[in-house]
Amino acid sequence: MRFSRIITGLTAAGLLGLTPLAVSAPANADGQTYTSNIAFEISPAQSLYSYGDDFYVSGSVTGPTAVDTPTGGQAQLQMLTPANPVWTTIAVDDSPGFLYFTGDFKFLSNTQLKVVYTGYTATSQFDDSYLAGESAPLVVPVTYVLNAKTPGTSIVGKIKPSYKKKKVIIQRKVGKTYKKYRTVRTNNKSAFRVKLPTGKRGKKVFFRVIVKGSSEMTGLAAGFYTIRY
Repeated sequence: MRFSRIITGLTAAGLLGLTPLAVSAPANADGQTYTSNIAFEISPAQSLYSYGDDFYVSGSVTGPTAVDTPTGGQAQLQMLTPANPVWTTIAVDDSPGFLYFTGDFKFLSNTQLKVVYTGYTATSQFDDSYLAGESAPLVVPVTYVLNAKTPGTSIVGKIKPSYKKKKVIIQRKVGKTYKKYRTVRTNNKSAFRVKLPTGKRGKKVFFRVIVKGSSEMTGLAAGFYTIRY
C-alpha cells in the first residue's frame, strides 16, 4: 500500500505598511497638508504562492491617523516581474481612502508589488491636501506546481510552469537529514518518473522531490514516503 503527501516549506513576505517620501503640494488656507501613509496587503494571505494562484489587493491611504483619508487622487497597483522588470500599472482605484484592487490577477512568477498614490490638492478650505507617494515594494515568492501520482512505489510527476528537459533531485532521509538519492530529468512535457525503494516491513522510508528555483520561480520541496506491508 502506498501513501503520499506534499510538503512545501518556503517563506515569503506578508503584510506591508510604509510612509514614503513625496513631492510637494500647496497647502490650502485652513486645511492641512499631509504626508500620505500607504498600506496594503495581498489576499488570500500566504507566505508562499503557487504558480497560477489568484489574488487581490486591499489597503488604504491615510494621513497622521486612520481617520484622516484623502477625498481625491488616484492609487495605482503596480507590478514588476523578472520577465517584465519595469513597474507596470495593472489596476487603479479612485477611492484611495479604502483601496481595493481586483481583477483576473494570477501569480505566474516571482513578483514585486507596490501602490503608487498621485496625491490630492484640496479644493476648499474645509478639505485637506495629501502629498503624492508610493509604498515600498512587497516581494512575493511564487513556486512551481507539482502534480504527482504514486502508482506502486513510483512517483509520476508533472511540473508547471514549463520545466522541460531539466533536472529534478530526489533525496532520501537518512537519520535526521536528507541526502541525495538520485537525479532524474523531465521530458518534453515537463514530466518525470522515478521508482523508490521500500524499507523493512511496516517501516516508512521518506523522500523529497526538489525542484530548484531561479530568478523566475522559487524552489519547491515535495515530500513522499514508501511503506511495505
